[in-house]
Parts: sequence; structure tokens; C-alpha cells
Amino acid sequence: MKSISKILIAIALLLSSLMCDAQIKNAKTETVKIYGNCDMCISAIQKAGNLKKVAAVTWNKDTKMAMLTYNPNKTNKDEILKRIALAGYDSDFFLAPDDAYNQLPGCCQYERVKKTAPKMEESKMKMDSTEHSMHSMESNTEKQEMNQLKFVFDNYFDLKDALVQTDGASASLKSKELLNAIKAIKMEDLSMDVHIVWMAVLKNLQEKAKNISDAKDVADQRNHFISLSKDIYSLMKVAKYEQTVYHQFCPMANGGKGANWLSKEKDIENPYYGSQMLSCGKTVETLK
Repeated sequence: MKSISKILIAIALLLSSLMCDAQIKNAKTETVKIYGNCDMCISAIQKAGNLKKVAAVTWNKDTKMAMLTYNPNKTNKDEILKRIALAGYDSDFFLAPDDAYNQLPGCCQYERVKKTAPKMEESKMKMDSTEHSMHSMESNTEKQEMNQLKFVFDNYFDLKDALVQTDGASASLKSKELLNAIKAIKMEDLSMDVHIVWMAVLKNLQEKAKNISDAKDVADQRNHFISLSKDIYSLMKVAKYEQTVYHQFCPMANGGKGANWLSKEKDIENPYYGSQMLSCGKTVETLK
């Protein structure tokens, strides 16, 4: 009976894979090892890795092997495995953050694979060369990350300036440019701490940028700008920008609840009221 059950499971997985291939254009398939324990892990791993019509993951709890099926024009293996790692599951390519692993239910906390340390007898020249290469790679990653996110931040500041001028048409245009910058981000080039925040804010950033670009009324644009600014602030706290940025606050905005925004200028220029109350507000934090 057990052998029949295994065959049925294998057939079900094959059918599931074939259905995924049919839904995902230009489907590419790879097999990788992902660590986990139980049926709950199956659900968590597949949910973290799946993206509708873009990526699908099928994971076997007995073999620990996962089948990744994805559209290589829209994602890649690293992006899928990063999402799974952020959900708490190690693979042979990415380790989950300790806090994500610790939040897994007890039954899901698999035995983590120990990483061997470099051999002490390696020559100092080789170690120095490796350290230099790693430093260069880290510098290149930081540079790629900064260049990508700079377009997001710069478009945000342009949008803020349009709202200061109470220019709805310009705000709509700048928001479209912001949305394009957001969509152009390559997540595989982001460092892990920035990637975690990016995944948390991405959906809302896209939604609010689109809402602002579609809005016909400046008041509506300003309402969406409140939430957009919160996420840009969260992102800028972990990502680098080329100059000092001021986190500012207006107590009158948002129906008297107050609202924040970010500015490259220390002087207050209120995007929520424009010329009506241009200098209303204060700097509450300086980001360097």
C-alpha cells in the first residue's frame, strides 16, 4: 500500500508540475535542496516561492528536494530562494535569517546544516586575495544597489516637489516615473537587509504610486502620498543615499493625525498643503 501511495503522490506532483509549466511562459525548471521537516513546511515553502504565472515551487519533505519552475524573463532561482529563506528555510544557496528560523513552529524547525570554516593552513596570500575579492564583490553589490534605489528615491523627491507646488499633472507624471523605477529594481542585486524591507513594502509602493498617477485631484494624491512616504522611509533607513535626507512631520496633515515625508532640503516645504501652509512642520530625524 505504501508503494502505491508513493506512486500516487509522484503522479500528483508530476501533474501539478505540468499544470505550472502550462501557466508559466518560457518555463525553466531547476532542482535544488531546501531544508524543512513536515507538511506545514511544504505549504510554507511553496507559498513563499510561488508567484502567480511567474514561479511555482514543489517541495518533497522526504528528499528535501524542490522543483523550481519559473519564467526566466521575470525572475530567477536566486529571487525564489531568497523569498524562501526570508520565510525561515535554508537552501544550499541562501541561509534564512536567524529570527525567521526562530519564528518557525517547533515541528518545522529542522536541523540546520553546519557550515565548515576555511582551513587554517591556507596561505596568507590566498586569504588576502580572497578577502580582497570579497570586498570588491561587496562594494560592487552596494554600488548596484545604490544606483538602482537612487532612481526610486529621486523620483520620490520629484513627486514630493510637485505636491509642494500643488501641481497635480506633474505629480501624476512623476508618480508614473516612480512606478517605472520601482518595477525596474532587480531584487537579486539587493543586499539581504534591504531585500527584506523591499519585499515588505513593494506591493504598497506599487499600489500607492499607481493611485497617485491615476488620481485627478491633488487632495487624493496627497492622501496616497502619506502611505507611500512611510514605505520610502522604511527603505531609506536600511539603504544608502548619496546625501543627507530629512524626515519631516506636519501635525495638521491627515485630518489632524499628522503625516511625515522625506526631503533633501532642511527647510520645511510642506507637500500636504503647499503654499497654504508651506512652512508648517518640523524635522524629526536626519538620515545620513
